[in-house]
Amino acid sequence: MTELHAKPVIDGKFWIVEDQGNKVGILKVTEQKKYVFSSKDKVATFDNKKKLFETFGKDFFISRGFSSEKEIDTEVHGYSTSSTPHNPMFDVRKNLPLFTKSEKSKSVYCAGYYIIKFEKGWVKSFCPKLITIERYPYEGPFKTDIEMKQRLSNAKR
Repeated sequence: MTELHAKPVIDGKFWIVEDQGNKVGILKVTEQKKYVFSSKDKVATFDNKKKLFETFGKDFFISRGFSSEKEIDTEVHGYSTSSTPHNPMFDVRKNLPLFTKSEKSKSVYCAGYYIIKFEKGWVKSFCPKLITIERYPYEGPFKTDIEMKQRLSNAKR
């Protein structure tokens, strides 16, 4: 289990637990300040952080800043991704950088930032599923959050 790392979703309260970039479970803090690790195989409760570190190691928690090695691994054709990409591809007809989140996954995601028009209006999206892009009007991909936000403000007018 020493390869597992907790990536923060809500600082100090909720993490996604990954093994080499693949999601294997979640970790959350209860109101009683206990840590609960849940995976498809088991649920484990730890009374405090010390007990958690005894099981998973001192380097279990990943900070929001990633090493430069990790940043290189989180791009597909120059567009950022939400996790370590597997099976990178480029849809030439639709001009979309695509990837899966694991080697065997059948869910395809679009790398980069997008704006998508749902019934209630335009919303921003980072690495949406390809099926969402196929079902709704969209603009993108954008390489940065700033580009996407500028386009979103123009689209809402």
